[in-house]
Amino acid sequence: MAIDCPYTGIVDYRQVALSFAKDFQEAGGSVLTNFEVEDIEMARESPSRSKDGMKYPIVIRNTKGEEIQCQYVVTCAGLYSDRISELSGCNPNPRIVPFRGDYLILKPEKRYLVKGNIYPVPDSRFPFLGVHFTPRMDGNIWLGPNAVLAFKREGYRPFDFSARDIMDIMIKSGLIKLVFQNFSYGVNEMYKACFLSATVKHLQKFIPEITISDILRGPAGVRAQALDKDGNLIDDFVFDGGVGDIGNRVLHVRNAPSPAATSSLAISGMIVDEVQQRFKL
Repeated sequence: MAIDCPYTGIVDYRQVALSFAKDFQEAGGSVLTNFEVEDIEMARESPSRSKDGMKYPIVIRNTKGEEIQCQYVVTCAGLYSDRISELSGCNPNPRIVPFRGDYLILKPEKRYLVKGNIYPVPDSRFPFLGVHFTPRMDGNIWLGPNAVLAFKREGYRPFDFSARDIMDIMIKSGLIKLVFQNFSYGVNEMYKACFLSATVKHLQKFIPEITISDILRGPAGVRAQALDKDGNLIDDFVFDGGVGDIGNRVLHVRNAPSPAATSSLAISGMIVDEVQQRFKL
C-alpha cells in the first residue's frame, strides 16, 4: 500500500538559497563567503557597556585575520555548530557526528520508471528518511541516500579522513553508545554502501524492474547529526545560548531536522521569534 500525493514538487534549492541571499542584500544585509570563523570575543574595550549605555560589539574573526562586529549573533553552523558554540563560550553539547549519504543515479534510458518522488515509510527509531527516488530539475533521478559514518566533517568521499574530527567523534560524543545500541543497523548500512546489489534489492521493493545494470554511483551529502552523551540521535530543534557578555547575545541553532529545506521559511519565522524573545528586541 502507498499514499499518493500528486502535488509534491521539486525545486532547485541552490536557486532558492541565492534568492534568499538577494532579498537579504536588497534589505541592506551583506553576505560574506569563505569566512572561516576562528574566534568570537568581545571588542577590546571593556566593560561590556560603553559610556552611552550601548553594549560593546561582539567581534567575529576569521582565519585570515579579518573581522566583523555586531551587537547580536545568530549561528546556523551545521557540521560545525558544536565548535562554533564552544568558541563563543557556550555549551558544546549536543555534539555533531557527520553521516555521509551516498546517492546512486538511474541511467537515462530507465528514467521513465520514476514519475515522481517515492519515499519509504521511515524507521521511527532513526531520523534518516531511508533510500528514496528523487527526480531532479535537470532530469536526473537520484536513488538514495544511505547513512554511513563519515570520517571527516566534510567527508563527501568514502576515504576522506580527519584525525581531529575522528577524535572528537570518538571521545566527546555518544557515538560508542549509539554503535552498541544499533549495531545491526550500522552494519547493514555499511554493507549497502559497499555492495550495490544490496541497495538494488531494497530499491526493487518499490520498482521491481530496476537492476544493477541500470544504476551508476552518484554524489554524496553529509548530514550534521546532533548526538547527545547517551548516544541518542536528536531529532528535534535545539536552540541555545549562554551566559556572560557574549553568551547573552548569541543564539545558536544547534539542530534543524529534516525537512529543513522544505520548511526553511517556517523555520526562519521560528528563529526570529526566538531572537525577539531572548534578546528582548
